[in-house]
Amino acid sequence: MSAILDNRKALLPGRFGFLMGLYAENYHRLARLFAPHELAPGQYVSRVDDGLDVHLQVQEKHPYTLELELTYGFIDQHTGQRSPSAQLRMYTDAHVAEALHCHPGRHLWQVLGPFPPAHTVLQHRLRMNGFLTRWLEYLAEQGHGKGTLEQAGGDMAAIDR
Repeated sequence: MSAILDNRKALLPGRFGFLMGLYAENYHRLARLFAPHELAPGQYVSRVDDGLDVHLQVQEKHPYTLELELTYGFIDQHTGQRSPSAQLRMYTDAHVAEALHCHPGRHLWQVLGPFPPAHTVLQHRLRMNGFLTRWLEYLAEQGHGKGTLEQAGGDMAAIDR
């Protein structure tokens, strides 16, 4: 037992391990909430009684990855785009989903600069994916889900079979 107490850091995940855990948690939350892996590419809207429409766009679908954008219907006064907004990538083979960036129209290098230190990139990814975890949890609590998701334009969401 003293060997375990002497090596407490071995029991706790490092930041990278924690980030990978967030990716896995985000995948399962997103899969349960909207099942985007079953949707055809296109735009979808989830409406519930609170009046805050959630927009999900399946941008690209490949055998093992999905490119998605998740956003509210709010329009940011400074950018003119929907906010909050998250660009997501789901890896269906590895069962992980990562937030690539959370700023409309901005990539990671535009937020952090051209050559940020690895620690800065890791911290930024932890913040983005922690935000995504909390946001997906909030959306589920508000009643958003597969049952409230419709294809933009009023049709029911198309499902690949």
